[in-house]
Amino acid sequence: MKICALTMAYKDHWALSQWFRHYSQHLGAENLYIVSHGADPRIQEICPGASVLTIPRDRLQGFDHWRGRMLNGFQQGLLEIYDWVIRSDADELICLDPNRWNSLPEMLQAQEAPALFALGCNLFDFASTAPSSPQESVFARTRAAVFTGHYSKAWITRRPFGFRRHGIQLRPARLADFPFIMPRGVYLAHLKFADAAALTAMTEVRQEVGNAKGPGLPGKAWQQADQEAVDKIAEAGALPCLPWPEAEEKAWSQLQLPVRDEDKSILRAKSLRFAFRTRLPDWFGR
Repeated sequence: MKICALTMAYKDHWALSQWFRHYSQHLGAENLYIVSHGADPRIQEICPGASVLTIPRDRLQGFDHWRGRMLNGFQQGLLEIYDWVIRSDADELICLDPNRWNSLPEMLQAQEAPALFALGCNLFDFASTAPSSPQESVFARTRAAVFTGHYSKAWITRRPFGFRRHGIQLRPARLADFPFIMPRGVYLAHLKFADAAALTAMTEVRQEVGNAKGPGLPGKAWQQADQEAVDKIAEAGALPCLPWPEAEEKAWSQLQLPVRDEDKSILRAKSLRFAFRTRLPDWFGR
């Protein structure tokens, strides 16, 4: 079984180092593909052996739309070579429960659906103040997590479906019956809030993009990224902490009825927010 991973990056060097560390261990660097939004020699340094494609950073208008279409095109092209294509942002890592799955190929071999979702969680570092080392795994640094429907995303496909708005873009005739599969023991860890120094650096980038002139730019969350970060961290820190088995069961169960958006013809998870946090088990991220 041939599996690759695709992402797009701009300046998010800490997250990209985590992405490369994680997926190179599981897939091999030669099966990793990174779209660099603007020239950045650091990316090849961070990701030795990966394939890096540089595209111009001269147009931000309509960013989300053209970025999505472009990555969908790359994803479809890679399916000419690979059996499965993982597609995620650079700050998103897919992790498996080793008590359920011995490996990613084993998990995929057990699936009949052409595309999969994962149970998503935001990671938070409430204790550390010193910047992390690029060589340090994020899971050695923090294990505080909050499950989120918003990041319970479509993340892998073996058919030429496009991803859009964290879901799968489908023809209208397929929307009603397309399987929504979120295998147990498959998780998407979102690292946006997991490192204070990286968050500060990327908050400046997000605000720059969000407050640029022109149509089709990211919305309020990017325009006020600094305040959003403060609010999210404070909100997560105030939540009661449930044991992993209880928290995982609650979140997974409540996300099994998806949204079938007929206006946009997208299948996605409900954007649920959960009023608890948890601690990742020791095996998470291995």
